Amino acid sequence: MATYVMSDIHGEYEKFIDLLDKIELKDTDTLYVLGDIVDRGLHPIQVIQKLMLMPNVICLVGNHELMALENLEFLMQEVTSDTINKLNEDMLEGLLVWRDVNGGQTTINEFRTLNKEGQREVIEFLRELYVYEEICVEGKDYILVHAGLGGYNAEKSLEDYSLKELLWDRADYNIMYDRDKYVVTGHTPTQYILENPKPGYIYKHNHHIAIDCGAYLKDGRLAAICLETGREYYSFSNNVNS
Repeated sequence: MATYVMSDIHGEYEKFIDLLDKIELKDTDTLYVLGDIVDRGLHPIQVIQKLMLMPNVICLVGNHELMALENLEFLMQEVTSDTINKLNEDMLEGLLVWRDVNGGQTTINEFRTLNKEGQREVIEFLRELYVYEEICVEGKDYILVHAGLGGYNAEKSLEDYSLKELLWDRADYNIMYDRDKYVVTGHTPTQYILENPKPGYIYKHNHHIAIDCGAYLKDGRLAAICLETGREYYSFSNNVNS
């Protein structure tokens, strides 16, 4: 039995399958995915459909799933004068920002190919994602969350953090959040962590373990780590969108 963590697949289906092959995930193992499954890469819905078939995978929500859920539910509705009237300026701006700035077009494209039942299954999958997980592996305690603990305060419990603080605010790797726990996050590609001596590879510092290695970026990687051994795994396989 082993415990693996990966994050920010971003629709890179080929890299996802390649990484599963590399870690040789067994039915007795557990894989945690720390959000941002969708958007940017070509096949986000394909990744979701694969995850749906994997009972030993626990998926957390990322900021991209929040955006997708808000907009896909609206797009599922029949276009009527009533639904058009409900599309206010804020909703339209949110849809356009998700689609054009945050890579939501690829998610929309694949979502539209599904029948209504398939679309409902995707929506239900997104609704059921966990916000964070606390686990103990080999005597070490871990907090698994998409982005970090924004507005960190040692007196705050995890329940006191807002979705923005957990899913949008980037981790501060210069702060050790908890001497007794390791915080595993995605959200920030390690290529963008200035202190990281190996950009594009998993970054460990101050009890942080940052595992978003920019799968959707040119020359980016999809990464996973085994918490029992600390071994790191990477997929470099080429996706036509990379």
